[in-house]
Parts: sequence; structure tokens; C-alpha cells
Amino acid sequence: MVFDLRRYSVHDGPGIRTAVFLKGCPLHCSWCHNPESQWPEPQLLVRDHRCLHCGACIAACPRAALHWEGARVATDPARCEVCGACADACPAEARAVVGRSMRVTEILREIERDLPFFDQSGGGVTVTGGEPLAQPQFTSALLSACRERQLHTVLDTSGYAPTEVAVALGGLADLVLFDLKHPDDERHREGTGVGNALILHNLRRLLAAGVDVLVRIPLVPGYNDGAAELQRAAALIGALEPVPRVELLPFHAAAEEKHRRFGLPYRHAGARPQQRSALDVCRDHFARAGVTAVVGG
Repeated sequence: MVFDLRRYSVHDGPGIRTAVFLKGCPLHCSWCHNPESQWPEPQLLVRDHRCLHCGACIAACPRAALHWEGARVATDPARCEVCGACADACPAEARAVVGRSMRVTEILREIERDLPFFDQSGGGVTVTGGEPLAQPQFTSALLSACRERQLHTVLDTSGYAPTEVAVALGGLADLVLFDLKHPDDERHREGTGVGNALILHNLRRLLAAGVDVLVRIPLVPGYNDGAAELQRAAALIGALEPVPRVELLPFHAAAEEKHRRFGLPYRHAGARPQQRSALDVCRDHFARAGVTAVVGG
């Protein structure tokens, strides 16, 4: 189940990449930039600002799940089967179904269109999400097919999966982007819905297996960007063997609008990206712990 295929990506590994976004994730991060990735099933995306108020979607719905609610079209979730009839009928693309079933061969055809960009930039294919480890057979098949074609592969993961899955799929990738949300188990659970014990165990196992790992830390204001949290994260990472590189990801507010379009609550309304000076301070906490950290995208 795929929710996006993004070509010319430059933030998901080295060079210019084709990023394959798989749908479904066991974590429900409150700041998630892709909230549509969390559920494994297709979802209806509504862009009210595009609506022409023509009523075509209402007429097209086979389940009578749509109705006027003032000046907007409302959806009855008890009736809606996310069949896509309303999206097909909408002339303004105000409605769309996010998530579709794809085969590895279909994705490879898309990837092969970008081979010249990979060759020129040192790029390749990134499997991300959602959580790729939640679709282990598909992810394994896709990574293996890319390796057969000598394409550089990146696996972007939260690390929350059975250890045998994490190690096996990590071993198929040239680089693993491993997200670490919070060093404290309880706080990790508060922000993501799961603890971090399995995640940290899998990180250690990947490093012990010789997998090239880049730890990425999304900096969320008021959650994990304070001095105490960063110092603890730096100490934790500095004690790993071998010590991985770290990329600090500044907060951005783009997720707020996405949550609104999917009708989801957003706990970080009003939060703003960190200033450059604050990011330098964050990076210094890792330097003092002997960890190489850079500020990323």
C-alpha cells in the first residue's frame, strides 16, 4: 500500500532520489509530517479551498455519504467506503483518495525513469513511509530488486518492528535512516504511542551487524529540543558501538495544514521552526558527547 511516489527528492538520502512512501505506521507521532501515512488503509483527502460547490461529488457517491452542510460538502464516515467516486467526479480535485495498492514491477517502472538523475548525482531509491518495516515482504522485494539493478538504496525507518525484520531489511539497504524521537521511554510513548525499548535494541543490533546507519532526530519544540533531552540523547548515542552519525531535523509547521485536511487534531499548533542559533546549540550538545551531528532538511 503506497501513498506517494516522489521523484527528484533531495532530503531522503544522498543525491537525487525517488522516494517510495509506504502507507501504515505503528507510531502515531503527534507532529507527523505525513499523517496520511499512519493508517494502512486508503483515506479520503478533502481540500475545501478547491471546492467549486458544484455538487458533482454528492451526485456521484454510490453510498449517499455526502451532503451539504452549510456552504461545504460533508462526508458521513459511517457510509463512506473510500471508493473514490467523489474524487473521480470532482473537476477541481478537491477530493482525492490517498493510498493505492502497487506491485514492485509498477514501482520499478517509475524508478527507471530517473536513472539518469541517479547516475549524475549519486542518488537512488529511498523506501520510506509510514513505516516500511510494517510491510516487510514488499519492502524486502523492492530493496532486493533495486540492488539487483545496482541502485543505491536507503531505508527510512522508526526502527519499531520485530528485530529479525529490522536487521534483515536493514542489511538490504546501503544506508538506513533511523529516526530517534526521544531518549526517554515514557516521553517517547507520550509523543508517538509506543515506547523506545525495542527501537533502541534494534538500533544496537543494526550497528552490530555492520549496517551503515544515520540517526535522525526530528526537533519538536517543547518535546525533545530542550537541553536535558538533547544531552541525554547525545550520551545515549555516544555510548553506542560504533557511534553513528546524527542528523538533526528542524521543526516545520507544514503538518498543521495536512492534519486539518484529514480532520485530525494537531497538538503543536503555533509551534515555529528553531532559529539557526538554537540549532547550533542543539548540535553542540552532541559535539561535547563526541558525536558528529549535522543540521539537515
